[in-house]
This record gives sequence, structure tokens and C-alpha cells, in this order.
Amino acid sequence: MKLLFWFVVALAAVVLGLFAASNREAATLGLWPLPFVLELPLYLAILAALLIGFVAGAFCTWIAGHRRRREGRRRGRRLRALERELAATQAQLPSAKTPPPLAARG
Repeated sequence: MKLLFWFVVALAAVVLGLFAASNREAATLGLWPLPFVLELPLYLAILAALLIGFVAGAFCTWIAGHRRRREGRRRGRRLRALERELAATQAQLPSAKTPPPLAARG
């Protein structure tokens, strides 16, 4: 599985390298109504836009999963409380010798 991961990473690196090498022309970026204008290589503008989109998508996904994470934490706390309650109840039972597991019986 690690070999497949590194193969995909290497392939992506080669594709991005070829993309950057073939798109070195200057591009002028301006964000209206701001007076700022940037002049940078075309590949950098495109990769920056992709990175911003990826980060925005990851952030939206993280926000959308808030309810599931909260429910998971709540269930985990409930499970630990029930396990403590079970252990306390078992400790109160009279200590009777429990039969051995089925596999150990002769």
C-alpha cells in the first residue's frame, strides 16, 4: 500500500513539474475593487487557486462533520460511564467461582 502511495505522489510531482515548466509566462492578477495588482508566473497563479480551493473544501468538510464528531464524543463518554457502572456492579456481586471457558474444559 505504501508503494502505491509513493507511486501516486511521484506521478503527481512529475505532472506538477511538467505543468510548471510549460506555463512560465507572466500573468497579471488584480482583485477588483482593491488597487493591488500582482504579476507572477501562470503556473503559480493556477496552483495557488487550486490550493485555496482545496483548503476551502477541507474547511467546509470539517465544519460539516462537527455534528458527527460531537455525537461520537457523547457516545464515547456514555460508553465509558456504562463500563464504569458495569465494573462497579460486578465488584458488588458475591465472589463466586466462575466456570472456566469452554475451550479449557476437558
